[in-house]
Amino acid sequence: MIIRPRPGLREVLFAYRGTILPHIAHRLIGIAAVSVGAILAARTWPGMFAQISAIPFALIGISLSIFMSFRNSACYDRWWEGRKLWGALVIACRSFARLTSTLDETDKRVLLRGLCAFTAGLAARLRDQDEKAQISRWIDDGAWRQSPNPADTILHTMGARCLGLAGSGQINPIHHSLLEGQLQALSEVQAGCERIVTTPVPFTYSLILHRTTYIFCLLLPFALAGSLGWLTLVPVLLASYTFFGLDALGDQLEDPFGFDPNDLPLNAMTRMIEREMLARMGDEDLPEPIVPERHFLT
Repeated sequence: MIIRPRPGLREVLFAYRGTILPHIAHRLIGIAAVSVGAILAARTWPGMFAQISAIPFALIGISLSIFMSFRNSACYDRWWEGRKLWGALVIACRSFARLTSTLDETDKRVLLRGLCAFTAGLAARLRDQDEKAQISRWIDDGAWRQSPNPADTILHTMGARCLGLAGSGQINPIHHSLLEGQLQALSEVQAGCERIVTTPVPFTYSLILHRTTYIFCLLLPFALAGSLGWLTLVPVLLASYTFFGLDALGDQLEDPFGFDPNDLPLNAMTRMIEREMLARMGDEDLPEPIVPERHFLT
């Protein structure tokens, strides 16, 4: 995630890191090369593109911008839903930790380390990383090693331990139901995140926009080169920057759990939960929080 102060005029005009420009620079260079070729052709053979009118491109550009805004709105909804789900995860972890304050230190530590293992495992699962390696940082062994869904198995194990505490009389039924409610909330968070990861924006819809954007930006120079000459580069590159930028931004927001600059900072949120759970256990040697480096929070 990009963390920057409110941009001033200098940042608006010259900011590079944290913008979408590094991801579309190669496309803009290609469009610039096509534009130069069209300009040279128009100067070499005057009237070559005289019959190509810019009016159809204006109509196509308006339609393309409308459809692209719909796609970006849908992708942003996915990004915001992912952020709300991880916000719910933080709430559930803190609430569960508060409910363990009356337990003995052994049970409390096992359950809170389970929360850390679940959070780390879920982040790895959403990013298609080694989920079991992340869980093993907090739990040495257990049924999760043979499970196809280790993070969910962690919740199942924690639920079984809470049930055992209720059966032995260490917690009353109301206390147990409150603990189980937070585990259910964590399970709902995992299911919601998996829904986002496994249900992308329909491929055909995205493909139409990708193709139309490339065709529009590649043909636009030929409609303007005859009348604008070298000034053709200005509107062509401006339109290309806008359309390619929105297209690339939609691709990043579509999967909010990845490693792109505008994706959610799962590492930072996971570290925050780990620090809070360790503090609840009484540990004083806490890992350092993850802070933005050059405006980028991982």
